[in-house]
Amino acid sequence: MIKKLALLTGALLVSGNAMAAEKTMRCSHQLPPTHHIAKVIDQWAAEVESQSGNSIDVQIFGANSLRDAKLNIPAVAKGDIECAFSVNFQWGKTVPLMSVTLKPYALTDLAILSKWDGSPAAKFLEEKLLEKGVRNVNWLFTTRMSAYTSKGSALIAPGDFKGVKIRGINSLNDAGLLALGAAPSAMSGSKVYQALSTGVIDAGLTDISAAVSRKYYEVQDHVTASPLFSVFFHGYVNPAWYDGLSDAQKTALQLAGKKSAQWALDATEASAKDAPAQLMEKGVKVHIHSDAEAAAMKAIMGPAFDKAFAEATGEDGTKLLGLISKM
Repeated sequence: MIKKLALLTGALLVSGNAMAAEKTMRCSHQLPPTHHIAKVIDQWAAEVESQSGNSIDVQIFGANSLRDAKLNIPAVAKGDIECAFSVNFQWGKTVPLMSVTLKPYALTDLAILSKWDGSPAAKFLEEKLLEKGVRNVNWLFTTRMSAYTSKGSALIAPGDFKGVKIRGINSLNDAGLLALGAAPSAMSGSKVYQALSTGVIDAGLTDISAAVSRKYYEVQDHVTASPLFSVFFHGYVNPAWYDGLSDAQKTALQLAGKKSAQWALDATEASAKDAPAQLMEKGVKVHIHSDAEAAAMKAIMGPAFDKAFAEATGEDGTKLLGLISKM
């Protein structure tokens, strides 16, 4: 009898495990494994599995190994994959509101960025994302210090940018670069190194930490560090997949998302602090914009961005800026 009971208990355990199991969650992103946010994503994946009692199997595919960066959003919306991470500005014209953090020399206050997750501004954007077919699950603050990279001479004053072929971000950000007289060419971060090395572009625009992790120092010898804008990588899932989760699994995603927001904040600040010295160790000449130099850039770039953002977002843009101003 005892033996039969033991066998029955074992069978129930196996059955229970099978029932609990697993929701596969394939997550695509574009970052190299050395990037500080790539490490946070790995940490987040482990936390989702832990919080869900291993009933969600999170599989991370970095460095464009599952989908190219520009294909992540439609792949998740269509349900081809369950999850992806994108830079907020990759929404471009689809959700131009997502580019609000690109407002030149405006949204780099750590006090605001640290309150972003769960804020009315973030929730407003999450509603817009859901309308476009993805459900947001976390916000990973990535930078508030940008790097203008170049070869031969530094890009410091507005006049230095005239005629320079530079990596662009999207049409809203590029409005500011165009106002400087530069010639921006929008591309994902994973494409910039090759474009710089082959002369397709003359200069890069990236976050200061990515200038290290993506080895820009191999093809550029000057960096101007500047508080140009803030960027988030955000994680999102297919809504139908999410709706198929148990309440406990949804809670696991929410808890992991909140924890990862703080991890990203800590990792980003630490990485940005170390990056200038790491670049100098590689032979790069690093200039840090003074307040006056940043103000000169803002005076030209700011109005151009504001005009483009207002035209692209209308009343929603005004509402979002209002929500941010109250943070």
